[in-house]
Amino acid sequence: MEITDQTILLALILGLLGVCVVTRALDAGGLVAATIIGCIIGFMGHWTWLALLIFFLLSASIATRWKYAEKNSMGFAEANEGSRGWRNVLANGGAPAIAVLIHEINGASGWGALAISSSVAVAMSDTLASEIGVMDSRTRSIITLKSVPTGSNGGMSPLGMFGSVMGASMVAVAAIALMAEHLPEGLFETAVIITTIGWIGCQIDSVLGELMENRGLLGKHSVNFLATSFGALAGWAAYVTIF
Repeated sequence: MEITDQTILLALILGLLGVCVVTRALDAGGLVAATIIGCIIGFMGHWTWLALLIFFLLSASIATRWKYAEKNSMGFAEANEGSRGWRNVLANGGAPAIAVLIHEINGASGWGALAISSSVAVAMSDTLASEIGVMDSRTRSIITLKSVPTGSNGGMSPLGMFGSVMGASMVAVAAIALMAEHLPEGLFETAVIITTIGWIGCQIDSVLGELMENRGLLGKHSVNFLATSFGALAGWAAYVTIF
């Protein structure tokens, strides 16, 4: 019996929902949002594109629960024991879904995989920078470089920077492993581009956090959405100008 792409896709969606229910990675609203975004990316893109988003979701959940009790005692842990809601899902998965829709409307011109990978790289870079960085007290403002309290919006630390590079690199490697046939030729160059965009997007998130979120002009999820949207746009621009 031949296993079709649609069969794999449905299995991934059902598997994702099952894992999220068991691990409580997402609450009820998050499950609904993840299902909608998963269907858009999977059916209008490819199942490997959805697999990359699932890789991010599971990795982010692991990072969130890493030393959760310690982070919770410090006041830096995600609420609801790390279970994420629909706002968080849209903030990190909305831009990739929109990129897929535009890619499909434009006749699947080839840039979709790079745009999605770059957007997810931003999300992973920011997640690991936050979840790992809060364990480092050597925090400075990304704009003024003055010392600021740990966990501050716009704060950066050596450990957080390491996390941001690691997160972007993880997505780049996963994208090459899962989506090589959909990405431009020159996979090493492509991996460098994804990693670079992911890291830059994380820094943009920090700048927006300090300038806009701290002043109440934007919320956390809006900042995340703008940063991941930058990732998708930068991935498209890289495809158009380099490849």
